[in-house]
Amino acid sequence: MDEPEAVEIPIDGTLDLHTFHPRELKELLPDYLEACRERGILQVRIVHGKGTGSLRRSVHAILSRLDCVADFRLADERAGSWGATLVALRPRAGGSDHASGADPR
Repeated sequence: MDEPEAVEIPIDGTLDLHTFHPRELKELLPDYLEACRERGILQVRIVHGKGTGSLRRSVHAILSRLDCVADFRLADERAGSWGATLVALRPRAGGSDHASGADPR
């Protein structure tokens, strides 16, 4: 059985789940969020689509268990409404965080 080829996804604060299989979420979400934190990106938008809501519920269940997640909520109308979730991440311990607007002094 051939392994699927790894897909390079940009770490830019927006993760569109439309190209991923739901079974990939358990690894994908924590890995992506940690990569964002490493780059100082603490506001992340996860696009799960509206559909039946099962993918949204899975995303929210995973987010609720991650220590790096400070808060999450459904997006407003401009950011995708209930088809996207906005995530606030905790900064990495001991790291500088220039992207969050924190004063680095």
